[in-house]
Amino acid sequence: MGQGSSREDSSSASESSSASSSRRSRMKQRLHRRRHRSRSNSSSHHKHLAAEDFVGIALLSLLRAEMKFKDKWLACLSFGEQTFRTHTSDQTDKPVWNAEKKLLLDKNGPRVARISVFETNKMHKNTLIGYCEIDLLEFLTRELESDSSPECETLNLLDPSSPDKVVGEISVSISVEDPIETEKSFARRILSIVDYNEDGHLSLSEFSDLITAFGNQVAANKKEEMFKAADKNGDGVVSMDELADLLAIQQEKEPLINCCPVCGETLEVPDKLNHMIHLSLCFDEGTGKQVMTGGFLTDKQANYGWMFKLSEWAHFSSYDVGLNSGSSGSHILVFDRRTKRLVEELIDGKIALSMRAIYQSKLGLGLMDTGAKELLQSISEKQGRKMNSVESAKDIPTFIEFFKDQLNLAEVKHPLEHFKTFNQFFVRELKPGARPVACPERDDVAVCGADCRLTAFRSVDDSLRFWIKGRKFSVQGLLGKDICSSTFIDGTLVIFRLAPQDYHRFHSPVSGTVEQFVKVPGCLYTVNPIAVNSKYCNVFTENKRVVSIISTAEFGKVAFVAIGATMVGSITFLKKEGDHVKKGDEFGYFSFGGSTVICVFEKDAIEIDEDLLANSARSLETLVYVGMKLGVSKKQANVGLPNLQNCVLQD
Repeated sequence: MGQGSSREDSSSASESSSASSSRRSRMKQRLHRRRHRSRSNSSSHHKHLAAEDFVGIALLSLLRAEMKFKDKWLACLSFGEQTFRTHTSDQTDKPVWNAEKKLLLDKNGPRVARISVFETNKMHKNTLIGYCEIDLLEFLTRELESDSSPECETLNLLDPSSPDKVVGEISVSISVEDPIETEKSFARRILSIVDYNEDGHLSLSEFSDLITAFGNQVAANKKEEMFKAADKNGDGVVSMDELADLLAIQQEKEPLINCCPVCGETLEVPDKLNHMIHLSLCFDEGTGKQVMTGGFLTDKQANYGWMFKLSEWAHFSSYDVGLNSGSSGSHILVFDRRTKRLVEELIDGKIALSMRAIYQSKLGLGLMDTGAKELLQSISEKQGRKMNSVESAKDIPTFIEFFKDQLNLAEVKHPLEHFKTFNQFFVRELKPGARPVACPERDDVAVCGADCRLTAFRSVDDSLRFWIKGRKFSVQGLLGKDICSSTFIDGTLVIFRLAPQDYHRFHSPVSGTVEQFVKVPGCLYTVNPIAVNSKYCNVFTENKRVVSIISTAEFGKVAFVAIGATMVGSITFLKKEGDHVKKGDEFGYFSFGGSTVICVFEKDAIEIDEDLLANSARSLETLVYVGMKLGVSKKQANVGLPNLQNCVLQD
C-alpha cells in the first residue's frame, strides 16, 4: 500500500480532525448508553456493566522495554485462550519489538491481557523476568473520556515472585477500532474479492459472484432482490458503504455468512457485531508492523526453546486443553477465572515422570498392590516430620523461586521471617480481606471453598464422562455407606484440587451447622490429574479422607470431603460438631503436599455457575479463589428472590 504525503492542506486536516472527533463521539455514545442503563447501581458497578457490554477490536502494540540488566529478550502476550510472542530483540538492555496484535473484546469475554518478558535461552526454556497485566477496557474507558490519547503508555514490569518489586518498564500502545469502521473495513476486504474492475463498486454480476462465494443457498436464490435492497441510491451499483450496511442488517436478520471462510469457525451466536469483528480479524492484513507469532496456548509454551519444539515435532509431548496422557500429561492447563486466560500449572519434570510411571500403567499399579502403598504412606509420614523441623525452613526460598509467578507473597499475613518451619509457611494465613466473599448477605449463594483448580458436574455420571476415569468411582464409595443417603447418589459434585503452591486453608462454601465428622482411613495417592484421570486406580475413594456433613436451610445437607494425598499426612479441622459456620469461614487446612476437597450437594439443590460447568465439560479445570461465586440454591431461585446482578464473582 502506498504511503500518503506527510503534508496536508487545511481542508484535509479539517476533515481528518472531524472524522476523528466523529469516531470518538460514536464510541462515547456507545459507552454512555451502557452506563445509563445501570445508573441505579454503584459507580464501580457502572464501569463493570459498561465494560461487559462493549464489543470491539483492541490493537495492542508492544513497542520497547527497559530492563535492569543486559540480555536478549522476548515478550509474550496472553489473552483468553491465546498467546502470542515477539521476536527476540537484539538490544540487550533496551529491547525494541514494535510488535502488534489485534484482540477481540467480546461480551463477557476476556478483558485482561498479560505481558510477560523473558530472558532468552535457546536450548531449553527461557526465564520469566517480569510481567504486567492490563485491563484493556479500562484503557478504552480512559481513551473515550479524555480529549486526546497518548501515543504510548509506560508500564512497570513486576517481579513474578514479588509483585511489589519493579524489574523494568515496557512501553505499549493500545487503541480501539470504531465498530462502524470495523464493519466498513470488513466490507472493503469482501468487496475487493470480486471488484474485478477495481472501481470500488459492485455491479449486479460482481455482487452475484460475491453472494455465491458465501455458500449460502438461501441468499443465492435472492441475489437480485438483495442487490436492489443494497443499492439504496438506485445508481445500479453497490458501494462499499452500501455493502457494509447490507452485511450488518442481513447478519442480524438472516446471516449471509454462517461459517468464517478463513478459519472455518461456525458463526453461531446471532450477534452481527461479533460476527463482523471475527471476520474482520481473520481477514486482517495488519498495519505493516511486526506481527506477533501465534498458535500458543500459554506463555510457558510460547517461551520454550528448541528442545521442547523438537519433542513436540516428534510427538513425545504436546499442549492441549482437556485430558492428556503420556508425556503430554505433564502440561496441565487450567483456565484462570479472574483473568479469563489459560495458564499452565507448574510441576517438576521428574515428579511428573514418576507419576506417569505409577498411575498410567498396569505395571505401576501392580507395584501398589505389592507394598508400594505402604511405602507411599511411610514416605508421606517421614516427609511430614521433616517439614515440621526447623531445618526445613531453608527450603522456603527454593519453593518460592520455583513457583514465583504463581505465588503472591503480598497477600500473606506474616513476613517470611515469621515462619520457623516449612509447614508453618505451607499453611500460611492471608491478610484480612484478601479473599472477599461473593454476596456475603445471601446464604442461598454458595462460594468456592479453596484456592484451587475446580471442576463441577451436575451428576456423578457427568464427572465420570469428563474427568474421573478411575475404576468403580461412586458417591457411596466416596462418602461411605454410613453417611451416604439416597439424596446424594445423583447429586452435584464439585472438586476443589489444591496444588502445592496454593493457599492450603479451606473454607466453608455454605452457611449451616456442622453435623458430624467421619474419618475414613486409606492410601495417599497423588491427587494430580495424572492419577485422577488414570483408569487403573480410584484416587478419591481409596485415599485417606475426612467426611463432614453441613446442614443448611438453603441447600439441604452438603457433604464436605477433605482428601489427603501423597505428602499430606495431616488434615486439620478448625470447627467441631455442632458449630455454626458462615460461608467463607475458615474450616481447616492441609499440611504439606497437594490435596483435594470434594463437595457433594443433594440432587437438585444447587445451580452451579454456567462457566464452571462449561469448562468442566471440556475436561478443563478452572482456577478459582476462596469466596468466588460457585452457584445458587435451586430452592431459593424458585421462589423469585432478586437477581444476582450485583453479586460479582469476587470483588
